[in-house]
Parts: sequence; structure tokens; C-alpha cells
Amino acid sequence: MGIFNRTKNTATAATTAPAAAVQGPDLAHLTGDYTIDAAHSKIGFAVRHAMVTNVRGEFAEYEGKLHLDGSNPAASTAELVIKVASISTGQAQRDEHLRTGDFFDAAAHPEITFKSTSAEQVDGDTYRLHGDLTIKGTTRPVVLDLEFTGSATDVYGANRVGFEGGTSVDRTSWGLTYNAALETGGVLIGEKVKLTLDISAVRAS
Repeated sequence: MGIFNRTKNTATAATTAPAAAVQGPDLAHLTGDYTIDAAHSKIGFAVRHAMVTNVRGEFAEYEGKLHLDGSNPAASTAELVIKVASISTGQAQRDEHLRTGDFFDAAAHPEITFKSTSAEQVDGDTYRLHGDLTIKGTTRPVVLDLEFTGSATDVYGANRVGFEGGTSVDRTSWGLTYNAALETGGVLIGEKVKLTLDISAVRAS
């Protein structure tokens, strides 16, 4: 995951310089190590329920670190560890079921992990992060599409960067195969899961 010499067209009138000559700010100064601020970030998901709507949830406890390289996209990295027991969908009975062996088996596999394998800039503020996602003891490759949402110094003097985006995965690829047939046809739970990330990360002092 990285910030890599982005270029923007800031021309607003026909009399301004050609777009190719307009350069965005050099973000190489943001190169460094960052810690994800879980209090100001969100890791969420959505899955189809009963063929008609989506159940949405999130993980409340996690930690992660980033190394951003403002000059070389391939040198940027990310790691994330999620506590499975912190899953929340707003319905206690459903959350307890998700923690059982039917789904995540939190007792035997208490953590979900992600570790990047490569990063690239697609265009402008859009980036693509390739990595390995491990759930319930199974590791599969995933690709995250991310947008760099900005950087700032907060009121406490901490330097922050932000990213948002996500991906879609087939939960059965990680052994999450539980389901039930509906009387009207179809199944209770969709196999496709949309993962969403809204990340604020603080630079190490």
C-alpha cells in the first residue's frame, strides 16, 4: 500500500497550462512506517441474506502496520491482524453463531491475517494491493483496490494518512461453507462477501 508521486490535473480554464505540465505535490515525504488507528478506522463486510438483502458487519478489534514508499510503489507493504471474536453484525445471537465452527471457529482460529505481497499505483490516487488472506487456517491470495484519501497532521501533532476501498471474495474458498436451503428456492447466505476498508494510519515518531 503506498503513496507514489501522484499527478493531478488542476487546470480549470482553457487559458491555463496544458494538463501534462501540471504536476501534483511530491508525496515522497510521506515515506515511512505507520500504525493503523483502529479507533478511527473500520473493517467491514456485507453478505447476501435470504436472497433479498445484505447483512452488514464489522470487526471491532484489530491491529496493523504499513510501510509507505512515496517514490517506489513496490516497496510499500501492509500487515493486518483481526480478532475474530470481535465480529459484530448488530445481532448477538447471529454474532455468536459466526464465532462457532459453522463459520469462523474463533476458539481454534482466533485471528484473521493479511500480509501484502506487492503493491502498485493504478492511476492518480488509486492503488492495488496484492496479498495473502488467512482465515480459519486457509491462506488464499486476494487483491485490494484502494484509494488514497489524503494526509494531515492532527490536533495532537500526529501525521496521518488515509485509504479506503476493499474487495469481494468467495467465503467458501476459506472453508466457510455453512448454509441452509430456502423453501422458495436459493440459499440463506450468499457465498460472495464484500470486504470494505476505511483506514486511518499514524506515522511512527
